[in-house]
Amino acid sequence: MRAGAVTAAATLMMLMSSPAMALVRDDGDDPGAGLSVGQTLGLFVALPIVSFLVIAGLCMIPGRKK
Repeated sequence: MRAGAVTAAATLMMLMSSPAMALVRDDGDDPGAGLSVGQTLGLFVALPIVSFLVIAGLCMIPGRKK
């Protein structure tokens, strides 16, 4: 019971301090320019769908030859 309480308290403290740690820039942190809406949709929507379709197509090729 004590171990669970210590774990819960430590987790809560880490969760509460993580936003404060995000405000401090690390050495060498040099973020680039932001992505446009089109680039974001292409990178996070279109690219995974195209990758899935290519992999699915490659997996279906051996079955269609029979």
